[in-house]
Amino acid sequence: LDTSPVFAARLHECADALAPYTDWSLIDVITGAPEAPSLDRVDVLQPTTFALMVSLAALWQANGIHPDAVIGHSQGEIAAAHVAGHLTLPTAAKIITLRSQTIAHHLTGHGAMMSILTTQEWAQEALAPWHGRLWIAAVNGPTSLSISGDPDALTEFGKALSKAKVYRWQLPGVDFAGHSGHVDTIKNQLHQTLDGVTATPGHIAWMSTVNADWADPTHINADYWYRNLRDTVHFEQGTQALLTQGYRTFIEISTHPVLTTAIQDTTETHPEERATITGTLRR
Repeated sequence: LDTSPVFAARLHECADALAPYTDWSLIDVITGAPEAPSLDRVDVLQPTTFALMVSLAALWQANGIHPDAVIGHSQGEIAAAHVAGHLTLPTAAKIITLRSQTIAHHLTGHGAMMSILTTQEWAQEALAPWHGRLWIAAVNGPTSLSISGDPDALTEFGKALSKAKVYRWQLPGVDFAGHSGHVDTIKNQLHQTLDGVTATPGHIAWMSTVNADWADPTHINADYWYRNLRDTVHFEQGTQALLTQGYRTFIEISTHPVLTTAIQDTTETHPEERATITGTLRR
């Protein structure tokens, strides 16, 4: 905020876009103002993360780094779609705020998520005893998954993983089960809340991790953003599709690199090709 006029200007634009839907100030949250709400709240964390991703993307572009395509992971897809020109800033702000508020009011306190290092095939078989209680939330790389669902079931599954010597860790601070059957309970509400949301063709190609294919703006509506929260995140498939079509440089736009290792693992399934993967900031 103090050293980059481009970042600061974009962040203030995001603050203005979020303001109609929130009773808190983005700038107060970023600067740690005494009265600012906690980032422990999903309805604060997700809009704030969105604004930071959008502003960091603007900073890359101001330094001459312009993407040929974008790909987003879960809520990150809202920022990606905006950066690519498929969502206006007011529309993206509406989606991220109203959807995260719905999560906060109806899903928080009832779920949990865990990252595990194994294949999708192994996990699907191992999850069979917890059918209807645990789901594969995301496939991030060849051996990198997220599991989501009931907290007690996730604890039981964690014990099974320990016996199988599968490395895992619970996602700290996550108390809702995104990308699971839990999201079914807010389907109607999300469709009503986001009714009328549309997208435009944009100016940058957008690889959807809902469909693992190029996004079709004519099909980006309230149902898409419900599925973006409910369905498995097909991040590995999306990355594979980009690699197959010749993309070789990947920049993770975030406050800390979370997906760079998964992207690296996916690129290594193409040993004949050289790829460059980097993050943006570190904690």
